[in-house]
Amino acid sequence: MTHSLLSLVIAGIAFCGSHTLLSSTRLRGSLRDQIGEQGFLAIYSLTGLVTFAWFVVAYSRAPVIPVWTPPQWTAWVPIVLMPFASLLLVAGYSTPNPTAVGMERSARADDPAPGIMRVTRHPVMWAVGLWALAHLAANGDLASVWFFGVIGALALGGTILIDRKKQLALGSNWQRLASLTSNIPFAALLAGRTRLRRRDIGLLRPLAALLLYAVLFLAHPLFAGMPVMVP
Repeated sequence: MTHSLLSLVIAGIAFCGSHTLLSSTRLRGSLRDQIGEQGFLAIYSLTGLVTFAWFVVAYSRAPVIPVWTPPQWTAWVPIVLMPFASLLLVAGYSTPNPTAVGMERSARADDPAPGIMRVTRHPVMWAVGLWALAHLAANGDLASVWFFGVIGALALGGTILIDRKKQLALGSNWQRLASLTSNIPFAALLAGRTRLRRRDIGLLRPLAALLLYAVLFLAHPLFAGMPVMVP
């Protein structure tokens, strides 16, 4: 195993491990008691930023070792999924969400699940997860499998851990939120437990998502080193 590949493996473990350790173990409560909520969030954010930057740099320097040859049609997977992932990201960051850090009070609102929350109660996590899975499908080298696999597992696995924490933190408000939403996108809608009100999403969010998608598509050579591969 080359030094650059070893660095990628360690960076992935550090990135995933630090997130899990700081968010889903007793260490979180201990740090919050000692340095306060804001101090903990600062450490959590800084740790995430540093380990992610290390992970990205290590990925860019890793050797290309083929694991499998993706069929040509898999190049369409990111092209098709990324507009939806962009909408989840934009709408997720601009919609009150009781599962987000510091927004637990919104669970007591008359409507605890507005807009995109009716699609999934974890829109940002699913946006990241879909981005990772889409790129995992289109890349067959070892470094990409590890890089996108770790990020996808962390994002989608994180939704389960968040649900467990919020179930305890929100108390009776959790049942009301869970009855109107689902973790898996569209599951609550397909089950008939909720209805999607398009006016809550509006027009600006989809337009912003399309703009984000266009920027990512056109700027892909700048940050990925290659253009989007269109079959």
